[in-house]
Amino acid sequence: MPIHLISILLRCKLQLGPLHPQFSFLFIHKSSQGCHVIMQTSSRMTGHRKILIVAYSGKGHINPALRFANRLLKLGVNVTFCTSLSVVQRIDNETIPQGLTFAPFSDGHDRGKQPNTPLQQFISDFETNGARAAAEVILSAADTGQPFDCLVYTTVIPWVARVAHAHGVKSTLLWCQPATVLDIYYYYFNGYQSLISSNNNNPTFPINLPGLPPLTIADLPSFLLASCPKEHEFLLQIMKDHIDVLKLTTSIPRILVNAVDELETKSIRAIEKLEFLPIGPLIRSDGKDSAEHSLGMDFFEKTDDHYIEWLNTQAKSSVVYVSFGTIATFQMEQLEEMAVGLMEIRRPFLWVIRDSEQAERLRKMGGLQNQGMIVGWCSQVEVLSHEAIGCVVMHCGWNSTVEVLVAGVRIVAFPQWSDQGTNAKMVEDVWKTGVRVRTREGGGMVEGMEIGRCVEMVMEDEQMKTNAEKWKEVTREALNNGGSSTINLQSFLHDL
Repeated sequence: MPIHLISILLRCKLQLGPLHPQFSFLFIHKSSQGCHVIMQTSSRMTGHRKILIVAYSGKGHINPALRFANRLLKLGVNVTFCTSLSVVQRIDNETIPQGLTFAPFSDGHDRGKQPNTPLQQFISDFETNGARAAAEVILSAADTGQPFDCLVYTTVIPWVARVAHAHGVKSTLLWCQPATVLDIYYYYFNGYQSLISSNNNNPTFPINLPGLPPLTIADLPSFLLASCPKEHEFLLQIMKDHIDVLKLTTSIPRILVNAVDELETKSIRAIEKLEFLPIGPLIRSDGKDSAEHSLGMDFFEKTDDHYIEWLNTQAKSSVVYVSFGTIATFQMEQLEEMAVGLMEIRRPFLWVIRDSEQAERLRKMGGLQNQGMIVGWCSQVEVLSHEAIGCVVMHCGWNSTVEVLVAGVRIVAFPQWSDQGTNAKMVEDVWKTGVRVRTREGGGMVEGMEIGRCVEMVMEDEQMKTNAEKWKEVTREALNNGGSSTINLQSFLHDL
Protein backbone atom coordinates (compact mmCIF):
# COMPACT_ATOMS: atom_id res chain seq x y z
CA MET A 1 0.00 0.00 0.00
CA PRO A 2 1.44 3.46 -0.90
CA ILE A 3 2.82 5.43 2.06
CA HIS A 4 0.49 8.40 1.49
CA LEU A 5 -2.55 6.08 1.57
CA ILE A 6 -1.43 4.49 4.85
CA SER A 7 -0.98 7.98 6.30
CA ILE A 8 -4.48 9.01 5.27
CA LEU A 9 -6.02 5.86 6.75
CA LEU A 10 -4.21 6.48 10.02
CA ARG A 11 -5.44 10.07 10.10
CA CYS A 12 -9.00 8.93 9.50
CA LYS A 13 -8.68 6.35 12.27
CA LEU A 14 -7.49 9.04 14.66
CA GLN A 15 -10.42 11.27 13.73
CA LEU A 16 -13.15 8.65 13.70
CA GLY A 17 -11.85 6.31 16.40
CA PRO A 18 -11.52 2.55 15.86
CA LEU A 19 -12.80 1.67 12.43
CA HIS A 20 -15.81 -0.61 12.56
CA PRO A 21 -15.32 -3.85 10.59
CA GLN A 22 -18.27 -3.08 8.33
CA PHE A 23 -16.50 -0.04 6.83
CA SER A 24 -14.18 -0.20 3.84
CA PHE A 25 -12.61 2.67 1.92
CA LEU A 26 -14.05 3.40 -1.48
CA PHE A 27 -11.74 6.13 -2.74
CA ILE A 28 -9.74 9.09 -1.55
CA HIS A 29 -9.63 12.49 -3.17
CA LYS A 30 -6.64 14.74 -2.53
CA SER A 31 -6.74 18.51 -2.89
CA SER A 32 -4.73 21.50 -1.79
CA GLN A 33 -7.07 21.80 1.18
CA GLY A 34 -6.38 18.27 2.38
CA CYS A 35 -7.77 14.78 1.93
CA HIS A 36 -11.32 13.55 2.22
CA VAL A 37 -11.67 9.89 3.08
CA ILE A 38 -14.82 8.26 1.81
CA MET A 39 -15.86 5.10 3.60
CA GLN A 40 -18.43 2.53 2.57
CA THR A 41 -20.04 -0.48 4.14
CA SER A 42 -18.50 -3.62 2.75
CA SER A 43 -21.44 -4.75 0.62
CA ARG A 44 -21.53 -3.19 -2.87
CA MET A 45 -24.70 -1.74 -4.26
CA THR A 46 -26.11 -3.03 -7.52
CA GLY A 47 -28.71 -0.31 -8.07
CA HIS A 48 -28.71 1.63 -11.34
CA ARG A 49 -29.22 5.03 -9.72
CA LYS A 50 -26.65 6.90 -7.68
CA ILE A 51 -27.61 9.70 -5.29
CA LEU A 52 -25.50 12.02 -3.13
CA ILE A 53 -27.21 13.35 0.01
CA VAL A 54 -25.70 16.43 1.65
CA ALA A 55 -27.22 17.07 5.08
CA TYR A 56 -26.81 19.92 7.55
CA SER A 57 -25.52 18.72 10.91
CA GLY A 58 -28.59 19.48 13.03
CA LYS A 59 -30.47 16.48 14.40
CA GLY A 60 -33.69 17.67 12.72
CA HIS A 61 -31.88 17.38 9.38
CA ILE A 62 -29.60 14.39 9.88
CA ASN A 63 -32.21 11.95 11.13
CA PRO A 64 -34.81 12.40 8.36
CA ALA A 65 -32.00 12.45 5.76
CA LEU A 66 -30.60 9.15 7.12
CA ARG A 67 -34.03 7.55 7.02
CA PHE A 68 -34.53 8.83 3.49
CA ALA A 69 -31.19 7.23 2.59
CA ASN A 70 -32.34 3.97 4.12
CA ARG A 71 -35.52 4.01 2.01
CA LEU A 72 -33.44 4.56 -1.12
CA LEU A 73 -31.11 1.69 -0.25
CA LYS A 74 -34.08 -0.66 0.10
CA LEU A 75 -35.03 0.28 -3.47
CA GLY A 76 -31.57 -0.62 -4.76
CA VAL A 77 -30.23 2.94 -5.04
CA ASN A 78 -26.52 3.61 -4.48
CA VAL A 79 -26.37 6.31 -1.77
CA THR A 80 -23.48 8.47 -0.55
CA PHE A 81 -24.12 10.56 2.58
CA CYS A 82 -22.06 13.73 2.99
CA THR A 83 -22.08 15.65 6.26
CA SER A 84 -19.74 16.87 8.98
CA LEU A 85 -17.24 14.67 10.77
CA SER A 86 -18.85 15.50 14.13
CA VAL A 87 -22.08 13.86 12.93
CA VAL A 88 -20.48 10.69 11.56
CA GLN A 89 -18.62 10.19 14.83
CA ARG A 90 -21.95 10.09 16.70
CA ILE A 91 -23.85 7.65 14.49
CA ASP A 92 -24.08 4.19 15.96
CA ASN A 93 -22.14 1.93 13.57
CA GLU A 94 -24.33 -1.03 14.46
CA THR A 95 -27.40 0.69 12.99
CA ILE A 96 -25.90 1.77 9.65
CA PRO A 97 -27.65 0.00 6.75
CA GLN A 98 -25.61 -2.24 4.49
CA GLY A 99 -24.39 -0.38 1.42
CA LEU A 100 -24.52 3.18 2.79
CA THR A 101 -21.44 5.22 1.87
CA PHE A 102 -20.27 8.09 4.08
CA ALA A 103 -18.25 11.10 2.89
CA PRO A 104 -17.46 13.01 6.10
CA PHE A 105 -15.71 16.38 6.13
CA SER A 106 -14.43 18.68 8.82
CA ASP A 107 -16.63 21.77 9.14
CA GLY A 108 -14.18 23.35 11.59
CA HIS A 109 -16.25 22.21 14.57
CA ASP A 110 -15.31 18.56 15.00
CA ARG A 111 -16.78 18.43 18.52
CA GLY A 112 -20.07 19.82 17.27
CA LYS A 113 -21.50 23.27 17.91
CA GLN A 114 -20.35 24.64 21.25
CA PRO A 115 -22.55 26.96 23.37
CA ASN A 116 -20.24 29.95 22.81
CA THR A 117 -20.17 29.55 19.01
CA PRO A 118 -22.57 31.97 17.25
CA LEU A 119 -25.07 30.11 15.08
CA GLN A 120 -24.27 32.33 12.08
CA GLN A 121 -20.57 31.48 12.33
CA PHE A 122 -21.32 27.77 12.67
CA ILE A 123 -23.57 27.70 9.60
CA SER A 124 -21.09 29.82 7.62
CA ASP A 125 -18.23 27.45 8.44
CA PHE A 126 -20.39 24.48 7.44
CA GLU A 127 -20.98 26.14 4.06
CA THR A 128 -17.34 27.04 3.46
CA ASN A 129 -16.03 23.57 4.19
CA GLY A 130 -19.08 21.67 2.96
CA ALA A 131 -19.15 23.30 -0.47
CA ARG A 132 -15.55 22.28 -1.08
CA ALA A 133 -16.15 18.75 0.19
CA ALA A 134 -19.33 18.25 -1.85
CA ALA A 135 -17.59 19.43 -5.01
CA GLU A 136 -14.72 17.00 -4.42
CA VAL A 137 -17.10 14.07 -3.89
CA ILE A 138 -18.92 14.93 -7.13
CA LEU A 139 -15.65 15.20 -9.08
CA SER A 140 -14.25 11.98 -7.62
CA ALA A 141 -17.37 10.04 -8.58
CA ALA A 142 -17.21 11.43 -12.11
CA ASP A 143 -13.51 10.52 -12.37
CA THR A 144 -14.32 6.89 -11.61
CA GLY A 145 -16.92 6.81 -14.38
CA GLN A 146 -19.78 6.55 -11.88
CA PRO A 147 -21.25 10.06 -11.65
CA PHE A 148 -24.19 10.92 -9.43
CA ASP A 149 -27.64 11.06 -10.99
CA CYS A 150 -28.89 13.53 -8.38
CA LEU A 151 -27.79 15.49 -5.35
CA VAL A 152 -30.33 15.81 -2.52
CA TYR A 153 -29.78 18.52 0.11
CA THR A 154 -31.58 19.43 3.33
CA THR A 155 -33.01 22.63 4.76
CA VAL A 156 -30.55 25.45 5.76
CA ILE A 157 -27.93 24.64 3.08
CA PRO A 158 -29.30 26.01 -0.23
CA TRP A 159 -25.75 26.60 -1.48
CA VAL A 160 -25.56 22.86 -2.24
CA ALA A 161 -27.87 23.40 -5.22
CA ARG A 162 -25.35 25.85 -6.70
CA VAL A 163 -22.50 23.38 -6.20
CA ALA A 164 -24.51 20.71 -8.01
CA HIS A 165 -25.46 23.13 -10.80
CA ALA A 166 -21.83 24.16 -11.31
CA HIS A 167 -20.89 20.50 -11.86
CA GLY A 168 -23.83 19.60 -14.08
CA VAL A 169 -25.65 17.45 -11.52
CA LYS A 170 -29.40 17.61 -10.85
CA SER A 171 -30.33 18.75 -7.35
CA THR A 172 -33.44 18.26 -5.23
CA LEU A 173 -34.35 19.87 -1.92
CA LEU A 174 -35.33 17.59 0.96
CA TRP A 175 -37.42 20.05 2.98
CA CYS A 176 -37.36 19.07 6.67
CA GLN A 177 -40.37 21.20 7.65
CA PRO A 178 -44.02 21.22 6.52
CA ALA A 179 -44.80 22.21 2.93
CA THR A 180 -46.95 24.98 4.45
CA VAL A 181 -43.83 26.66 5.84
CA LEU A 182 -42.00 26.68 2.50
CA ASP A 183 -45.18 28.06 0.92
CA ILE A 184 -45.14 30.93 3.42
CA TYR A 185 -41.52 31.78 2.61
CA TYR A 186 -42.30 31.60 -1.11
CA TYR A 187 -45.21 34.01 -0.75
CA TYR A 188 -43.16 36.34 1.47
CA PHE A 189 -40.48 36.72 -1.21
CA ASN A 190 -43.01 36.85 -4.05
CA GLY A 191 -45.41 39.69 -3.34
CA TYR A 192 -46.32 39.50 0.36
CA GLN A 193 -43.19 40.89 2.07
CA SER A 194 -44.60 44.39 2.49
CA LEU A 195 -47.89 43.21 3.99
CA ILE A 196 -46.19 40.89 6.47
CA SER A 197 -43.24 43.09 7.47
CA SER A 198 -45.41 46.17 8.01
CA ASN A 199 -47.62 44.25 10.45
CA ASN A 200 -45.16 41.80 11.96
CA ASN A 201 -45.45 43.30 15.46
CA ASN A 202 -49.20 42.59 15.64
CA PRO A 203 -49.69 38.89 16.54
CA THR A 204 -53.41 38.91 15.68
CA PHE A 205 -53.13 40.59 12.27
CA PRO A 206 -54.75 38.25 9.69
CA ILE A 207 -52.61 36.93 6.84
CA ASN A 208 -54.45 35.19 4.00
CA LEU A 209 -52.16 33.42 1.54
CA PRO A 210 -53.64 31.57 -1.48
CA GLY A 211 -54.23 27.90 -0.80
CA LEU A 212 -53.12 28.03 2.85
CA PRO A 213 -55.20 27.93 6.04
CA PRO A 214 -56.19 31.33 7.46
CA LEU A 215 -53.17 32.62 9.39
CA THR A 216 -52.24 35.43 11.74
CA ILE A 217 -48.83 36.99 12.23
CA ALA A 218 -48.33 34.78 15.30
CA ASP A 219 -48.67 31.69 13.10
CA LEU A 220 -45.78 32.62 10.80
CA PRO A 221 -42.18 31.38 11.10
CA SER A 222 -40.32 33.36 13.77
CA PHE A 223 -37.80 34.81 11.29
CA LEU A 224 -40.62 36.92 9.79
CA LEU A 225 -41.66 38.47 13.11
CA ALA A 226 -40.60 41.71 14.75
CA SER A 227 -39.70 39.69 17.83
CA CYS A 228 -37.04 37.70 15.94
CA PRO A 229 -33.73 38.03 17.83
CA LYS A 230 -31.04 39.96 15.98
CA GLU A 231 -28.72 36.94 15.99
CA HIS A 232 -31.32 34.98 13.97
CA GLU A 233 -31.99 37.61 11.30
CA PHE A 234 -29.45 36.05 8.90
CA LEU A 235 -31.63 32.94 8.64
CA LEU A 236 -34.25 34.83 6.64
CA GLN A 237 -31.66 35.39 3.90
CA ILE A 238 -30.98 31.64 3.91
CA MET A 239 -34.68 31.02 3.34
CA LYS A 240 -34.62 33.49 0.47
CA ASP A 241 -31.67 31.59 -0.99
CA HIS A 242 -33.74 28.41 -0.75
CA ILE A 243 -36.41 30.02 -2.92
CA ASP A 244 -33.87 31.51 -5.33
CA VAL A 245 -31.93 28.30 -6.04
CA LEU A 246 -35.14 26.54 -7.04
CA LYS A 247 -34.97 28.68 -10.17
CA LEU A 248 -31.75 26.96 -11.28
CA THR A 249 -33.83 24.22 -12.88
CA THR A 250 -35.47 24.91 -16.23
CA SER A 251 -38.59 22.96 -15.25
CA ILE A 252 -40.91 23.17 -12.25
CA PRO A 253 -38.75 22.25 -9.25
CA ARG A 254 -39.67 19.04 -7.42
CA ILE A 255 -39.29 19.27 -3.65
CA LEU A 256 -39.16 16.23 -1.41
CA VAL A 257 -40.86 16.96 1.89
CA ASN A 258 -40.97 15.04 5.17
CA ALA A 259 -44.75 15.05 5.28
CA VAL A 260 -47.75 13.06 4.11
CA ASP A 261 -49.98 14.19 1.26
CA GLU A 262 -53.13 13.82 3.33
CA LEU A 263 -51.75 16.08 6.11
CA GLU A 264 -51.24 19.08 3.82
CA THR A 265 -53.39 18.40 0.77
CA LYS A 266 -54.08 22.07 -0.04
CA SER A 267 -50.67 23.47 0.93
CA ILE A 268 -48.89 20.93 -1.26
CA ARG A 269 -50.88 22.18 -4.28
CA ALA A 270 -51.08 25.87 -3.34
CA ILE A 271 -48.28 27.13 -5.60
CA GLU A 272 -48.27 26.07 -9.26
CA LYS A 273 -44.57 26.88 -9.65
CA LEU A 274 -43.58 24.33 -6.98
CA GLU A 275 -44.15 20.57 -7.07
CA PHE A 276 -44.05 18.95 -3.64
CA LEU A 277 -43.46 15.22 -3.29
CA PRO A 278 -44.38 14.20 0.28
CA ILE A 279 -42.35 11.10 1.16
CA GLY A 280 -42.82 11.04 4.94
CA PRO A 281 -43.05 10.23 7.66
CA LEU A 282 -39.23 10.01 7.83
CA ILE A 283 -39.09 8.86 11.44
CA ARG A 284 -38.04 5.84 13.44
CA SER A 285 -40.30 2.84 13.38
CA ASP A 286 -41.71 1.64 16.68
CA GLY A 287 -40.11 -1.78 16.27
CA LYS A 288 -37.94 -2.16 19.35
CA ASP A 289 -35.31 -4.43 17.81
CA SER A 290 -35.10 -3.31 14.19
CA ALA A 291 -32.22 -1.34 12.69
CA GLU A 292 -34.80 1.07 11.31
CA HIS A 293 -35.87 1.82 14.88
CA SER A 294 -32.33 2.73 15.92
CA LEU A 295 -31.12 4.45 12.74
CA GLY A 296 -30.16 8.02 13.48
CA MET A 297 -28.19 9.98 15.97
CA ASP A 298 -28.63 11.24 19.50
CA PHE A 299 -26.89 14.44 20.58
CA PHE A 300 -27.00 13.71 24.29
CA GLU A 301 -25.62 10.93 26.43
CA LYS A 302 -28.15 8.20 27.03
CA THR A 303 -29.06 7.55 30.65
CA ASP A 304 -30.56 4.48 32.23
CA ASP A 305 -33.42 6.09 34.11
CA HIS A 306 -35.76 3.08 33.98
CA TYR A 307 -38.49 5.27 32.52
CA ILE A 308 -40.10 2.38 30.62
CA GLU A 309 -40.38 0.36 33.81
CA TRP A 310 -42.01 3.40 35.43
CA LEU A 311 -44.41 3.84 32.49
CA ASN A 312 -45.37 0.19 32.81
CA THR A 313 -46.78 0.95 36.25
CA GLN A 314 -49.05 3.78 35.02
CA ALA A 315 -52.66 3.56 33.84
CA LYS A 316 -53.47 3.66 30.12
CA SER A 317 -53.49 7.19 28.60
CA SER A 318 -52.74 8.76 32.00
CA VAL A 319 -49.21 10.17 31.63
CA VAL A 320 -48.28 13.66 30.43
CA TYR A 321 -45.03 13.48 28.46
CA VAL A 322 -43.04 16.75 28.45
CA SER A 323 -40.15 17.26 26.03
CA PHE A 324 -38.70 20.21 24.10
CA GLY A 325 -36.16 18.69 21.71
CA THR A 326 -32.44 19.30 21.40
CA ILE A 327 -32.27 23.10 20.92
CA ALA A 328 -34.85 24.80 23.16
CA THR A 329 -33.68 26.11 26.53
CA PHE A 330 -35.73 27.74 29.29
CA GLN A 331 -35.09 30.08 32.17
CA MET A 332 -35.60 28.49 35.58
CA GLU A 333 -38.65 30.67 36.19
CA GLN A 334 -40.44 29.15 33.17
CA LEU A 335 -39.56 25.62 34.24
CA GLU A 336 -40.93 26.33 37.70
CA GLU A 337 -44.18 27.55 36.14
CA MET A 338 -44.41 24.28 34.19
CA ALA A 339 -43.82 22.34 37.39
CA VAL A 340 -46.56 24.28 39.18
CA GLY A 341 -48.98 23.57 36.33
CA LEU A 342 -48.18 19.86 36.37
CA MET A 343 -48.60 19.62 40.15
CA GLU A 344 -51.93 21.44 40.09
CA ILE A 345 -53.53 18.93 37.68
CA ARG A 346 -52.16 15.97 39.69
CA ARG A 347 -51.52 13.78 36.69
CA PRO A 348 -48.43 11.55 36.39
CA PHE A 349 -45.78 12.96 34.07
CA LEU A 350 -42.52 12.01 32.35
CA TRP A 351 -40.43 15.14 31.84
CA VAL A 352 -37.18 15.31 29.82
CA ILE A 353 -34.80 18.02 31.08
CA ARG A 354 -31.28 17.95 29.64
CA ASP A 355 -29.79 20.49 32.05
CA SER A 356 -28.87 18.42 35.12
CA GLU A 357 -28.69 21.45 37.44
CA GLN A 358 -32.16 22.61 36.47
CA ALA A 359 -33.50 19.07 36.82
CA GLU A 360 -32.05 18.76 40.31
CA ARG A 361 -33.57 22.06 41.43
CA LEU A 362 -36.98 20.98 40.16
CA ARG A 363 -36.76 17.63 41.92
CA LYS A 364 -36.53 19.53 45.19
CA MET A 365 -39.89 21.22 44.66
CA GLY A 366 -42.28 19.80 47.22
CA GLY A 367 -44.37 16.95 45.86
CA LEU A 368 -43.14 17.10 42.24
CA GLN A 369 -40.94 14.01 42.36
CA ASN A 370 -43.72 11.96 43.93
CA GLN A 371 -46.08 12.75 41.06
CA GLY A 372 -43.87 11.96 38.11
CA MET A 373 -40.40 11.30 36.74
CA ILE A 374 -37.72 13.68 35.47
CA VAL A 375 -35.08 12.19 33.12
CA GLY A 376 -32.15 13.57 31.14
CA TRP A 377 -32.89 11.55 28.02
CA CYS A 378 -35.37 9.06 26.65
CA SER A 379 -36.16 7.29 23.39
CA GLN A 380 -39.03 9.47 22.21
CA VAL A 381 -40.55 7.02 19.73
CA GLU A 382 -40.50 4.29 22.35
CA VAL A 383 -42.18 6.59 24.89
CA LEU A 384 -44.81 7.87 22.47
CA SER A 385 -45.77 4.32 21.49
CA HIS A 386 -46.35 3.35 25.13
CA GLU A 387 -50.00 2.93 26.04
CA ALA A 388 -49.58 4.95 29.25
CA ILE A 389 -48.98 8.22 27.35
CA GLY A 390 -52.06 10.44 27.23
CA CYS A 391 -50.65 13.65 25.75
CA VAL A 392 -47.38 15.44 25.09
CA VAL A 393 -46.33 19.01 25.99
CA MET A 394 -43.83 19.92 23.27
CA HIS A 395 -42.12 22.63 21.22
CA CYS A 396 -43.59 21.41 17.91
CA GLY A 397 -40.29 20.95 16.12
CA TRP A 398 -41.27 19.23 12.88
CA ASN A 399 -39.54 15.89 13.48
CA SER A 400 -41.15 15.58 16.90
CA THR A 401 -44.53 16.69 15.58
CA VAL A 402 -44.45 13.99 12.91
CA GLU A 403 -43.45 11.40 15.51
CA VAL A 404 -46.41 12.42 17.69
CA LEU A 405 -48.85 12.32 14.76
CA VAL A 406 -47.67 8.83 13.80
CA ALA A 407 -48.06 7.72 17.42
CA GLY A 408 -51.62 9.09 17.61
CA VAL A 409 -50.96 11.24 20.69
CA ARG A 410 -52.65 14.54 21.54
CA ILE A 411 -50.52 17.70 21.80
CA VAL A 412 -50.11 20.75 24.00
CA ALA A 413 -48.07 22.99 21.69
CA PHE A 414 -45.45 25.27 23.27
CA PRO A 415 -43.58 26.65 20.20
CA GLN A 416 -40.23 28.42 20.57
CA TRP A 417 -38.84 29.53 17.19
CA SER A 418 -38.47 28.91 13.43
CA ASP A 419 -41.35 26.84 11.97
CA GLN A 420 -42.75 25.81 15.34
CA GLY A 421 -45.46 28.47 15.54
CA THR A 422 -46.79 27.39 12.14
CA ASN A 423 -46.65 23.74 13.17
CA ALA A 424 -48.62 24.58 16.33
CA LYS A 425 -51.23 26.33 14.18
CA MET A 426 -51.63 23.17 12.08
CA VAL A 427 -51.95 21.01 15.19
CA GLU A 428 -54.65 23.22 16.66
CA ASP A 429 -56.71 24.32 13.65
CA VAL A 430 -55.99 21.94 10.77
CA TRP A 431 -55.37 18.50 12.27
CA LYS A 432 -57.24 19.39 15.49
CA THR A 433 -55.15 17.11 17.68
CA GLY A 434 -54.20 19.65 20.33
CA VAL A 435 -54.06 23.23 21.57
CA ARG A 436 -51.43 25.95 21.69
CA VAL A 437 -50.51 27.58 25.00
CA ARG A 438 -51.08 31.33 25.33
CA THR A 439 -48.29 33.49 26.71
CA ARG A 440 -48.75 36.03 29.49
CA GLU A 441 -49.73 39.44 28.11
CA GLY A 442 -46.73 41.73 27.87
CA GLY A 443 -44.17 38.93 28.03
CA GLY A 444 -43.19 35.54 26.73
CA MET A 445 -43.86 33.62 29.95
CA VAL A 446 -46.44 30.83 29.97
CA GLU A 447 -48.02 30.53 33.39
CA GLY A 448 -48.47 27.23 35.18
CA MET A 449 -52.23 27.72 35.26
CA GLU A 450 -52.26 27.97 31.44
CA ILE A 451 -50.20 24.81 31.04
CA GLY A 452 -52.54 22.96 33.39
CA ARG A 453 -55.60 24.28 31.52
CA CYS A 454 -54.26 23.10 28.17
CA VAL A 455 -53.27 19.65 29.45
CA GLU A 456 -56.70 19.13 30.98
CA MET A 457 -58.39 20.28 27.77
CA VAL A 458 -56.58 17.80 25.52
CA MET A 459 -56.77 14.92 27.99
CA GLU A 460 -60.54 15.28 28.32
CA ASP A 461 -61.38 16.02 24.68
CA GLU A 462 -62.63 12.83 23.01
CA GLN A 463 -62.80 14.45 19.57
CA MET A 464 -59.09 15.29 19.73
CA LYS A 465 -58.41 11.68 20.68
CA THR A 466 -60.42 10.49 17.67
CA ASN A 467 -58.58 12.93 15.39
CA ALA A 468 -55.20 11.76 16.70
CA GLU A 469 -56.12 8.15 15.98
CA LYS A 470 -57.23 9.10 12.48
CA TRP A 471 -53.93 10.78 11.64
CA LYS A 472 -52.04 7.84 13.12
CA GLU A 473 -53.67 5.57 10.56
CA VAL A 474 -53.26 8.04 7.70
CA THR A 475 -49.54 8.63 8.27
CA ARG A 476 -48.79 4.93 8.57
CA GLU A 477 -50.81 3.97 5.50
CA ALA A 478 -48.82 6.47 3.42
CA LEU A 479 -45.78 4.19 3.63
CA ASN A 480 -47.58 1.01 2.60
CA ASN A 481 -47.35 -0.36 -0.92
CA GLY A 482 -49.68 1.87 -2.89
CA GLY A 483 -49.55 4.55 -0.19
CA SER A 484 -49.11 8.19 -1.21
CA SER A 485 -45.53 8.55 0.09
CA THR A 486 -44.41 5.27 -1.48
CA ILE A 487 -45.84 6.34 -4.85
CA ASN A 488 -44.17 9.76 -4.59
CA LEU A 489 -40.76 8.27 -3.85
CA GLN A 490 -41.07 5.89 -6.79
CA SER A 491 -42.07 8.83 -9.00
CA PHE A 492 -38.99 10.77 -7.90
CA LEU A 493 -36.68 7.87 -8.74
CA HIS A 494 -38.43 7.20 -12.06
CA ASP A 495 -37.82 10.78 -13.18
CA LEU A 496 -34.09 10.45 -12.54
